[in-house]
Amino acid sequence: MRIEDTEPPGTARTAAHRDEYACALAWAALTAAHGRIAERLGARLAESCGIGITDFEILLRLASVPPPGLRLGELGPAVRLTQPALSRAAARLARRGWLSRADAPDDRRGRLVAITPAGRETLRRAVPVHARTIREFLLDPLTPAEQDLLARALSRVAES
Repeated sequence: MRIEDTEPPGTARTAAHRDEYACALAWAALTAAHGRIAERLGARLAESCGIGITDFEILLRLASVPPPGLRLGELGPAVRLTQPALSRAAARLARRGWLSRADAPDDRRGRLVAITPAGRETLRRAVPVHARTIREFLLDPLTPAEQDLLARALSRVAES
């Protein structure tokens, strides 16, 4: 969509206005794409593996953590959940047998979480579903050059 196609007729277009409008359109495109892909990914993960996107992301991050695990609070920034939401998610995953929780040895209030063998098996089944869905709805519509540009641009934004 071009900026000119979305503005009311007769609108005075200053450079600053075009820049602000371009920013709004970029944000709208990003959130629409994210919503569309997340909806399809969530449905496919739930249907094929009985797992939600948040659960997948937690297990994915824990899969590379050596024993005895990771402090629950250290997981929060990686999965973008509030502490209460993360605690509820960890409890849900523990009930399903996909992660273990233990007291941190050096902090009475701290909790360590670790993926279990059952959690690894669930993740093993979910990763191909995730990859196929992301490929189908995010990468396949783009050329290889656009895929590379998208990966580089999003990585730079994520690191800033």
